[in-house]
Amino acid sequence: MELYIKNMVCRRCVLTVDQVLSELDLHSLSTELGIVKLKEQELTMDKQEQLSKKLEGLGFELLEPGKSRLIERIKNIIISKVHHSETLDLKVNWSQIISSDLHHDYNYLSALFSSVEGITIEQFIIRQRIEKAKELILYKELNLSEIAFKLGYSSVQYLSTQFKQVTGQTPSQFKSSVTANLQRKPLDSVGD
Repeated sequence: MELYIKNMVCRRCVLTVDQVLSELDLHSLSTELGIVKLKEQELTMDKQEQLSKKLEGLGFELLEPGKSRLIERIKNIIISKVHHSETLDLKVNWSQIISSDLHHDYNYLSALFSSVEGITIEQFIIRQRIEKAKELILYKELNLSEIAFKLGYSSVQYLSTQFKQVTGQTPSQFKSSVTANLQRKPLDSVGD
């Protein structure tokens, strides 16, 4: 069972939430920023209420299943557009796409996403675009100009700047590194 917890944005928060779970005799399979995977498949109403009260007392909020689904849908929209489109439009309006697909105000979705994930939607988009750039660099079918165009960057320089900010390497350094294949991340963990 997955639980989404608002305001869980640092490693200390993870430790605190793990302690609360332990106190309530709940078993965490993994605890990450904003997300807890429990061994338990379901929680009784009483256990869920206890957990919610303890978390609220520490400044956290246990999100309703609908809110957690919104976050997953935001991620899916972005992943689909970045990784499964032929070419990203240079002027793609992410806020409009996300809010119209999910029928919610973008400011609400953005605040919810940030409070749970610990990064903004914009940062998540950048990380996804860079992950796609890594993939295209490894395939060696496109040059950097073609990759920049495909991913909706206005120039190779802009792609290179963001690439270095995210990875610590220029695209050329990444391309020539022997361990480039090991530097890719699973798509669902790119926001981490």
